Amino acid sequence: MKIVSHNEELPRDALSRIPQSSSRTSLSSCNKLIRFEDISAAAFKIQCGVQKTPCMYSRLSKQYGLDIYLKKEFLQYTGSVKERGVLYLLTSLPQDQQRKGVIVASDSNFSMAVAYHASGLRIPVFVIMSTSTSPARVKMCREYGAMVISYGTTAKDSQTHARRLAQENGYLYLEEEDSAVYLSGLGTVGLEVYEQVPKLDAVIFPAGGHCGLLAGSAAALKHLNPHISVIGVESESFPVLQQSLKAGHPIEDQACSNHHFYGDVSGLCFGSNSLQLTGKLVDKVVAVREEDILISMLRLLEYERATVDAEGAIGLAALVAGKLPELKGKRVAIVICSGNLELRLLQQCIARALTLDNRVCRFSLVLSDCPGDISKLLDILAREEARVLDIKQERMFVTSELFTVEVTCTVETRDKIHTAQLRNVLLERYPTAAWTER
Repeated sequence: MKIVSHNEELPRDALSRIPQSSSRTSLSSCNKLIRFEDISAAAFKIQCGVQKTPCMYSRLSKQYGLDIYLKKEFLQYTGSVKERGVLYLLTSLPQDQQRKGVIVASDSNFSMAVAYHASGLRIPVFVIMSTSTSPARVKMCREYGAMVISYGTTAKDSQTHARRLAQENGYLYLEEEDSAVYLSGLGTVGLEVYEQVPKLDAVIFPAGGHCGLLAGSAAALKHLNPHISVIGVESESFPVLQQSLKAGHPIEDQACSNHHFYGDVSGLCFGSNSLQLTGKLVDKVVAVREEDILISMLRLLEYERATVDAEGAIGLAALVAGKLPELKGKRVAIVICSGNLELRLLQQCIARALTLDNRVCRFSLVLSDCPGDISKLLDILAREEARVLDIKQERMFVTSELFTVEVTCTVETRDKIHTAQLRNVLLERYPTAAWTER
């Protein structure tokens, strides 16, 4: 957590250049950044304000050949693990600052957590959002109890306006960073996972630019059991953490496109504290493709009835992509940290995931324009137990012989094997059938 316009700075926040991730140091040197006692104190202080979310055995275990336990942080009131760090920070503020209030400028999970918990603590809270912010996000933030102000067309405009209001009115301007207080709050996830799942072999966390959850939880887990592997997962499109570890300092010029899908995973690497803890305590950081994240979202929805966003699904994506073969047969916890996905985007993601998983396919073929020919095609599809989602006929612009009709079908199948069987049957009957490649 970065606090602007605040004169006092935590002594453990000043850090030197981090070493390469391959060089390991003792845990005692890391505790200069965050002590285990800090995380324990945070857990005690926030226990009545956040959910102790379940860490449950998953039915996905058989599919991937290991014992998977899902830490369901998306069940927090605002749908995000950020509540832990935010609540600990807000309760740690001096009383005079709590009376004056706080201000944030974004539409992120962090802002939602600040809005909700500041209102609960009776701290005046203001959220500045750009005019391009989703109306659903604006409404949700207001319902949490914040005064929401729309200003500017970009996030930078909103941040500038928020800083000005903070200076003029004595508010505390907050943006997500990696102070020891904030990281200690996030690190309570590691404590809970250790308590809830005995004999853990590994824990998988989302990483990316905002790796505070990974860093704080690693400090807790490695103190409790240095043999537990701590693994971070980020997107191949935004390998911010891996690049920062390689460079030895936070990368500041990383392009962040497609932000609405990736959320905080695509953010800039924001702090030396998190980066240094990650370099010293995290055993491995892997990157996954967008396709693997989408399929993970689909798996969690189907097997766990969990509607999560890219940040929430990215940990499981490492198993979907086969990036962690060393975990076969092991007992592994995955932190599902966020479930804030807009309905419109959710619909697009699931539709795309079904296509990637070879369970929705499309083909086109040309039939004679005679009564009964389309019925015969539908009979074949019914016999092969393929569910027709859409069927279209084109007569006017068909380039083949006269009195024919081009039929395009979108169908749903059980899995990849079923799709291949259907394709073979159709090609045997209709050799000119053309399949739309995904």
